[in-house]
Amino acid sequence: MPDRKARFPSVVYTSALSGPWKMGLIKAFSLIYFLAVCVADDTEKEIPVPILKSVNGWLDVFPTESVVLSCGMDSDSGWEYTWNKDGLKVEPDDIVSFDTNRTTLSISSASAKHAGDYSCQRHLKGRPAHYTSSSTVTLTVYGKAPTPTLIKEPNVSPMYVGETVNFTCNVGVSSGWNYEWFKGEDDLPKPANSKTINLHLSLSDKGNYSCRAYRDAKKTPLTEFSADVVQDVREIPVPILKSVNGWLDVFPTESVVLSCGMDSDSGWEYTWNKDGLKVEPDDIVSFDTNRTTLFISSASAKHAGDYSCKGHLKGRPVHSTSSSTVTLTVYDKKPSVILTQDPDYKVMFPGESVSFSCHINVSSGWEYVWHKGGSVLGISENKYLVNSVGKGNSGLYTCKAKRGTTQVFFTDSSQVNLEVKENTPDPTVIKGPDFNPMYVGETVNFTCNVGVSSGWNYKWYKGEDDLPKPANSKTINLHLSLSDKGNYSCSAKRGEKISTGYSADVVQDVREIPVPVLKSVNGWLDVFPTESVVLSCGMDSDSGWEYTWNKDGLKVEPDDIVSFDTNRATLSISSASAKHAGDYSCKGHLKGRPVHSTSSSTVTLTVYDKKPSVILTQDPDYKVMFPGESVSFSCHINVSSGWEYVWHKGGSVLGISENKYLVNSVGKGNSGLYTCKAKRGTTQVFFTDSSQVNLEVKEKKPTPLVTREPDSDKLYAGESVSLNCKVPVSSGWEYQWYKDEENISSNSNFIIHNASSSDNGIYKCRANRDKSIYKTEMSDERVLQISEIPVPVIKNITPWLDIFPTESVKMECEMHGSSDWKYIWYKDGKAIQSSYSDQTTLSISSASASNHGQYTCRGMLKSRPVNSYVSHGLKVSVYDTKPRVTVIQNPEHDVMHTGDSVSLSCHVNFSSGWTYVWYKDGAPSTESGIVYNISSVVMGSTGSYTCQVKRGQDPVFKSDQSKPVKLSISERPQASIILLTGWSEVFSTNSLVLKCMVDSADVWNYTWFKDQEEIHGAHKEKHHVTPTNDPEQSSYTCHGIRTGRPSYSKPSASLKTKNLLLKRRILLSISGCLFFGLIAVFLGCIFLRVFRKPAGDEDKPEEENLFLTMAQMKDRMDAPCPLVDYITDAELNPPSKEGEENGVICSETTPLSAQEDQEVKTEIQDTEENNDGLVSFKQ
Repeated sequence: MPDRKARFPSVVYTSALSGPWKMGLIKAFSLIYFLAVCVADDTEKEIPVPILKSVNGWLDVFPTESVVLSCGMDSDSGWEYTWNKDGLKVEPDDIVSFDTNRTTLSISSASAKHAGDYSCQRHLKGRPAHYTSSSTVTLTVYGKAPTPTLIKEPNVSPMYVGETVNFTCNVGVSSGWNYEWFKGEDDLPKPANSKTINLHLSLSDKGNYSCRAYRDAKKTPLTEFSADVVQDVREIPVPILKSVNGWLDVFPTESVVLSCGMDSDSGWEYTWNKDGLKVEPDDIVSFDTNRTTLFISSASAKHAGDYSCKGHLKGRPVHSTSSSTVTLTVYDKKPSVILTQDPDYKVMFPGESVSFSCHINVSSGWEYVWHKGGSVLGISENKYLVNSVGKGNSGLYTCKAKRGTTQVFFTDSSQVNLEVKENTPDPTVIKGPDFNPMYVGETVNFTCNVGVSSGWNYKWYKGEDDLPKPANSKTINLHLSLSDKGNYSCSAKRGEKISTGYSADVVQDVREIPVPVLKSVNGWLDVFPTESVVLSCGMDSDSGWEYTWNKDGLKVEPDDIVSFDTNRATLSISSASAKHAGDYSCKGHLKGRPVHSTSSSTVTLTVYDKKPSVILTQDPDYKVMFPGESVSFSCHINVSSGWEYVWHKGGSVLGISENKYLVNSVGKGNSGLYTCKAKRGTTQVFFTDSSQVNLEVKEKKPTPLVTREPDSDKLYAGESVSLNCKVPVSSGWEYQWYKDEENISSNSNFIIHNASSSDNGIYKCRANRDKSIYKTEMSDERVLQISEIPVPVIKNITPWLDIFPTESVKMECEMHGSSDWKYIWYKDGKAIQSSYSDQTTLSISSASASNHGQYTCRGMLKSRPVNSYVSHGLKVSVYDTKPRVTVIQNPEHDVMHTGDSVSLSCHVNFSSGWTYVWYKDGAPSTESGIVYNISSVVMGSTGSYTCQVKRGQDPVFKSDQSKPVKLSISERPQASIILLTGWSEVFSTNSLVLKCMVDSADVWNYTWFKDQEEIHGAHKEKHHVTPTNDPEQSSYTCHGIRTGRPSYSKPSASLKTKNLLLKRRILLSISGCLFFGLIAVFLGCIFLRVFRKPAGDEDKPEEENLFLTMAQMKDRMDAPCPLVDYITDAELNPPSKEGEENGVICSETTPLSAQEDQEVKTEIQDTEENNDGLVSFKQ
């Protein structure tokens, strides 16, 4: 297109001397120009017909499917298009849209309302409307998505591994389909998008197949799923070959039938092989239909061999493997038959059962014919059973065997004769040897004798109980023990039904072989020379026993001193001597039987060489006793027995008694010397004086003495305390300790381990002697007071415990109110001192990383090893670098504006106790807190701010200065008010238009104020003042506001107005005069231009001087501006300094800036906005 802008002359505003009629001329010239351009651009070419087509490739769609139609031709630039459906114009909506120039129509989700006949028209942009229409295309929208049909070829089932099948997915409507295939719930990954899939079948291909179709990359629309097609895949079965007869070993002339079959359905044909060669039919061998069965009508040796078969499906390339092989055997002669009887008893009794078995040792499938005597018993299997025999079952039994239907094989069995008797006999028990009683170890035999037939099982009884073993034995042998004593009997049984009665009982008495008892008739076995001795040996059981004697293992024979009674039951020694001392024993044995007792227990006869000594003892053996105690004296002879004792005190006989003399309660009169004598026997008495025992009795009770260790006034929990109770007189004392009158111990030394406050109390003790039931007085009381071990208090003297390298720190450990302690320090559980010290303070003068850790302390008493608990911990943290100081500005603006408030915070990343030092541009500031606040920034606040922290006194620790935060300050923009109402508008308006401007390129909103009060709802750039809203003179100010920074400007200078109605009347009068005067001047100028002779170039006046432009009037500072002066009272509202700097012009808008002057030179539309201001045609 031609550059239309170049064809127009530049248009600028001039002064108000131009007339409105010139605007009409400009508009006429413009219309003529546009018509000329349009006519010039038209060509004589014939407009081509647009081509309407489907971008998708199809025009029948389904719900929610997208549709794209295009309308175009070979050269599409510069054309615009309109679309019609069923003759009506198509407009865009949420579903229908167009591209630029409407070349393409897109339907994002089709529905029934979008179906119809579509066409398009086009025309050139900016040219007279001349349309050409495309041909019509019809869009069909189906009501729902189609359901495809799945076709299988070949359509047979089941199919076998190795066969091939094809599946075809047929949608039936529309085109452009892509296909998805499924097996069950799973996708078939390939072949992608294929309408037909081909499968070479394996077992894994068995399943239900389906498909669906789609037509774009998003897979919409999707059709419904097709109905499932079931594909059954099976392994090719192996045929089963078997004998129909049931046997594969046959005899000459027998018939044979073999069958070959599959587990699966019909349709199979078979071929047969024998020994690897194909079998063909002949006079003897034949087949049925499909050759399923092979018949041999009369077997011979040539038909023996290994047979197998194969199957194949009619009309399909499916062949099975060979069946398993079966071997046909043909014997050369007939079989023999064997007859047996079970049980094979020659004689049986009524009620018993018998079975006859007929066996052929080869082949199978036999039937048997049974005979008894000359009668046929029947045809059955190989057994003939008589469940309960009677007298009538006696006789001779035979059998015959047969097999098949056309040929029968017979043989006579060997004969079996059966005899049946009516009554069962009673058994008899025979015992040997036959005498009673018998003793443990002897042997006895019992035999059960029935006397008739055989096959008996025997059962033995002892009393009412069965003998478990030996089972079924006719004779039992018992090696007697005590448990074998009792009554024995037996019975016999054969089978489940036949049993005899019980035999008569045979009594068996069994006893232990008694052990003879050897004893002294005198009563003692240690004797003195010349004493007599009598020993007896006897049994508890009855007579019949004889005895033998042994001394020291040798048999004792009688002599002048040693003698025996009848059966040698008694041995007598008339006068003992040393040679008679020794170990005596005896044995017994039964006359005429091999029963011998064991030896009796041994008794030792001791013969002393001298008389015995007597020993006197005291119990209790206290040398000193106290009134009320009891005492016992015992007199002992350390050998033998049978003694009597005679007691003496001083020279007096106390009496004859046993070996003890008792004084129940001693008194002062019981003091003295005690002795005793002993005697034994009637013909000879032995005496001896006892050793002397002296008894002393004191009258006063003793008092125990109590001592304590440690003997300190203050004891601590955890210590061990020992209390000792002692009676210094006599012996045998036992002690009882009491705490608060409660018995707590029975030891002389009472030790409290790990004492606690629960051990506080009053302790005392008492002694007693249990043997004499005597108690002393109670001891003096001892008060025990246990205090808890104090926990040392650890505290930091330095206010902080997280420190930096070279800093110092002090900690103190002490027990409140006590100086009896010394201390040891730990770091992280390890002692940092070799021993306890009296020093309570731990100082670290110059910290390093090795001083980092948890510090604790423990105290120990100076006087004894009492350790306190470990104090709580103080953690000393030693940082590896100086603290990092950071200054944070709030708010964080890159540039602040005058009047804003800002705060700078000094943050330290570690510890506490800091003092803050501030710097501005490297110089220290008077600020010392953590926050540096500036409530209202000024331009002088600009600078670089840092801070530093310090703490401590000796030495002072300082950090490095922080990174600087630079504070940039800008002047806040100044707002100003200008009057937009020009003097020429006085004729047509009764209001003033005030404009608020901010000295900034940003976009502002505004707030207006009237007499320092905000005008609500006035937030626009311009504000209108009318006599209605300002009947009196008012003062107006404004300032700018915005969401960005700065968020507000400085307020403008105030602007005052006067009575507008009065000024309007005066201005109307003046303007009328001026209007007619200006018309006269203008007409005169035209007249001079028309009729005045043109001058030469050198004499031609400059046109600029006749009609001044607005810019020229601006440059002429001497141009009067009386109207503005009158309206605004310039002397009352002097322009701001800022306004003076920018310059003030006399124009339709006052004040008018250079920027506004440029805006005046822009577009024609601005002329209309300024109420038809005059126009200059100056080039």
